[in-house]
Amino acid sequence: MLSGMIRLMRPKHYLKNALILLPLVFARQLDEPDVVLRTLIGVLAFSAVASVVYIINDLRDVRLDREHPVKRNRPIASGAVPVPVAVAQAAVLIPLAAALSWLAGSGVVGFALLAGYVLINVAYSFGLKHVPILDVTILAVGFVIRVYYGADIADITVSEWFYLTMFAFSFFVSFGKRRNEILQTGTATRIANARYVPAFLDKAMYLASAVTVVFYSLWTIDSGQGKGLIWTVPLVLVIFLVYILRVEQPDQDGDPTDVVTGSATLLSLLAVYAGAVVVLLYGV
Repeated sequence: MLSGMIRLMRPKHYLKNALILLPLVFARQLDEPDVVLRTLIGVLAFSAVASVVYIINDLRDVRLDREHPVKRNRPIASGAVPVPVAVAQAAVLIPLAAALSWLAGSGVVGFALLAGYVLINVAYSFGLKHVPILDVTILAVGFVIRVYYGADIADITVSEWFYLTMFAFSFFVSFGKRRNEILQTGTATRIANARYVPAFLDKAMYLASAVTVVFYSLWTIDSGQGKGLIWTVPLVLVIFLVYILRVEQPDQDGDPTDVVTGSATLLSLLAVYAGAVVVLLYGV
């Protein structure tokens, strides 16, 4: 049962919480040990909150998950973790997340962001996931909340262009995920999917990717912190193209974590981008 409880928390999806580190990195505060430590604790806090959301979603969607070719293997749907145990696990994670967030130095805004993340995702699980466009918007907002949570802990102001970049990027990965879900499972596992067509989701994904690159380019030009990063724009464009190519493979479910970790090419490009950011911003 222990392995099932660990899988129930979705640790592999904690990779998404790396977004919390972005404000710290781009504000040139990687050389501030105290800020780095607090931000890393914040990542743990958000990971605990995200796990609570995953558990609530799995409890709500047991029946639908059992009809899904992949999700039927989830701990609750497969019977590996009994419902009472899952409820108790979520109940423990909530105060743990609050304690970690307090240790990270999170202010009122930070706690509000955590609470807001839980609330919108509970609303998503209990009905809003069935409303087309709104379902993808909620997924996108979840990514943006991560960025602002990291900014709150590090006491950093997120610029307008960076906000728009992250929102467009979040729509990009969210539309990609929804697109592949429909292609793999049809419309049976989610009501909103019946109102989508792959052609629309393709166009929405391409539009969001183009807008993201444009916003990112404008941010690198306009932002005091990001000016040297203008040289990374072509690399970012290549990363998006490789990501799209990965998403459009027939064996992909579109989940951003799986898309990234399943591609050595994409991981290598992201490593090169990370190295370029460190060199350009920190002069290493």
